[in-house]
Amino acid sequence: MADAIADTRRLYAKPQNLNDAYGPPSNFLEIDVANPETIGVGRNRYTTYEIRLKTNLPIFRLKESRVRRRYSDFEWLRGELERESKVVVPPLPGKALFRQLPFRGDDGIFDDSFIEERRQGLEQFLNKVAGHPLAQNERCLHMFLQDESLDKSYTPSKIRNA
Repeated sequence: MADAIADTRRLYAKPQNLNDAYGPPSNFLEIDVANPETIGVGRNRYTTYEIRLKTNLPIFRLKESRVRRRYSDFEWLRGELERESKVVVPPLPGKALFRQLPFRGDDGIFDDSFIEERRQGLEQFLNKVAGHPLAQNERCLHMFLQDESLDKSYTPSKIRNA
């Protein structure tokens, strides 16, 4: 019984100093998917999303970046990660095929509520993927998050810490 009491004694941690409390966090990766913008008319209409990244992880070349991507770019990224990495890639929010049918009473895939729902799903997807240490080594992820345009004919490779 004395051993059980000894095991439940409180562990005393060293007191936190001001630098620990108010200094920069050790590692952070923040990704927001925001500002949906619908472009074009008729069959050439599509929505893009702004992807904002802030990080202090050494593997990322830029500590802050903003790029615009459309849903098909997310599909490309997911396909590349499935093919190139050993990561189990989470699903994207659905294609919304029923929303693309004609004669609907709303704007279909361009309806504000649908765009917001999709934006949230894309943000969750990106944060899960980018938070995975193995996915962080994939060149396609870095290109997707930080390059102005996607070179879909790129050569897949691993990123090395600088």
